[in-house]
Amino acid sequence: MSGATPTTSDFRERLLPGPGGWLGTVGLGAIAAIALWPVDHLLGGIAGIAVCVACVVALALTSPVVEVADGELRAGSARVPVRLLGDPVPLDVEAMRHELGPGLDGRAYVCLRAWARTGVKVALDDPSDPAPYWLVSTRRPDRLVAAISGAR
Repeated sequence: MSGATPTTSDFRERLLPGPGGWLGTVGLGAIAAIALWPVDHLLGGIAGIAVCVACVVALALTSPVVEVADGELRAGSARVPVRLLGDPVPLDVEAMRHELGPGLDGRAYVCLRAWARTGVKVALDDPSDPAPYWLVSTRRPDRLVAAISGAR
């Protein structure tokens, strides 16, 4: 590590849903409100708001963080030192679709969110790890590639 402090972060992205995902939470809240509206207007309104808030909290809490910091690549709960990584490859939408379909090795570590349609593939050079590579969703693949390359 080249003089980095324990809080140095070269790249950080929380894979939150896009506008469609957030609108979906409002839709679910509206469905709950409409379903209970005939029973009691107040109950319907409270249920709608509660469902909407619960969905927002669930989406925020389950959205993984992709980060390059302190000499490590972190994707969700997994982490690997960048010194054990090969050259990262940015993936556009078509390349990511191929890598997740016919090009996928079942042993690979995948940190995927459908709303982040681009990503990075990086080979793993760790004899003790059965995963041959990591496939990580990101909306900014070029910046993640630069951060991984710069941290090595």
